Amino acid sequence: MEISKDFIVEQLKKQISDYKSETKEEIVGKVIEIGDGIAKISGIDDVMMSEMIEFENEKGNKIYGVALNLEEGEVGAIILGEATKIKEGDKAKCLRKILSIPVGENVIGRVVNPLGQPVDGKGAIETKDIYPIEKAASGVITRESVSEPLQTGIKSIDSIIPIGRGQRELIIGDRQTGKTAIAIDTIINQKGQNIKCVYVAIGQKESKIAGIVEKLEKAGAMKYTTIVLASASNPASLLYIAPYSGSAIAEYFLDKGEDVLIIYDDLSKHAVSYREISLLLKRPPGREAYPGDVFYLHSRLLERSCKLNKDYGGGSITALPIIETQSGDVSAYIPTNVISITDGQIFLESNLFNQGQRPAINEGISVSRVGSNAQIKAMKKVAGKLKLEAAQYRELAAFAQFGSDLDEETKSKLERGKRLMEIFKQDQYAPIAVANQVVIFFALTNGLLDDVELEKIQEFEDGLYQYAETTTKELLKKIISDKDFGENIQKEITKLIENYKKTI
Repeated sequence: MEISKDFIVEQLKKQISDYKSETKEEIVGKVIEIGDGIAKISGIDDVMMSEMIEFENEKGNKIYGVALNLEEGEVGAIILGEATKIKEGDKAKCLRKILSIPVGENVIGRVVNPLGQPVDGKGAIETKDIYPIEKAASGVITRESVSEPLQTGIKSIDSIIPIGRGQRELIIGDRQTGKTAIAIDTIINQKGQNIKCVYVAIGQKESKIAGIVEKLEKAGAMKYTTIVLASASNPASLLYIAPYSGSAIAEYFLDKGEDVLIIYDDLSKHAVSYREISLLLKRPPGREAYPGDVFYLHSRLLERSCKLNKDYGGGSITALPIIETQSGDVSAYIPTNVISITDGQIFLESNLFNQGQRPAINEGISVSRVGSNAQIKAMKKVAGKLKLEAAQYRELAAFAQFGSDLDEETKSKLERGKRLMEIFKQDQYAPIAVANQVVIFFALTNGLLDDVELEKIQEFEDGLYQYAETTTKELLKKIISDKDFGENIQKEITKLIENYKKTI
């Protein structure tokens, strides 16, 4: 079939009339130096701080980076991936967007890397929303004071170092003193409390995180938990962005008016990864070779944890950052920085750990700046004098070592203190409900444990919890809901303990 000349002309005219020219502006530069996960780029002077950069090599592979150093004539960027695939002379394109990650309900129960990609082998995560990893913290007007408790299930913390929703409480101590154990127990204790949990692992061994995932799944806690993993084998760039990614995931639920618990394990390794990046970017080193803005590194992260008022949704993010000390030195650079940012600290001591006092919390140095505002009325009443009693016991115990004759009052204080230390001991992965805690502390402070042998305190405690659960469930509910904790409820608890004693 022959096509006429007129038909061809008509078609060409139509195509020309329909043609719309589009111009797309792109800022493209060239890699002039690459090494140690850092790229130096020229030709992208209009780049923004923390803007994403796309690298493309000869084979068409695309790798992403983030601009961190903006200098005259060149830009320093960190590589978020395999830096070995980028060569000198490769193209570097500005993407005109800040590094963001996918967030949403489907992230819950998964293990993801700091870029939001799944690393648990359970397939892709489908999400609609994307949040920037760096975001300005909520302003003063949007916040309200911390008043609602966040129960950890750990007796020594809930009684004398209480944590409230929206608080930032530091967990600090030497390696192998049980810092992560406190964080994991707190996650397990949120079961049924309508709190989402985010656990950020920074520079941890993958085998350790696999063990944590297994424990959380066994306890049914992975149903409300997300794990952000930047393992020890990942480049420093991923370790650096990991806590910000975790914070972005938490902020999605905060914006929906929900309560979130986030754990940063640990910020010491985070600071070290930032120091590594900064030194490679030729930034001037300061104290302990950390860059001058290392304080801002953690303050802008932890300020994102807050309690919003009802006009702004009423949600909260509670942060438990972890810091590892060297030989108990809390006066080092990073520990003092983070102590000054947070609302209190839980100090773990290796001496106490080695003596079998676990969790190894030093009640003298540990403090919560929110205090009894974050406690139910019953706990506030029974735990009011516990910190003083614990401190007095430690002092008297040190004095009693000299073997001098002690008066009756001192002896009774020592016996009471020994029982308190025994109650503070707690197994891992076994958080205790707050109502049960009130019962045992009430028994201690009212002298109802004075006739129980020291060796049998824990056995007595376990039996009392079981007895209370089976015989007086309504009383346990009343302890939590009672606004007054008056004489009537105290008489009921006394009766419960006396009835239990008759059964043993």
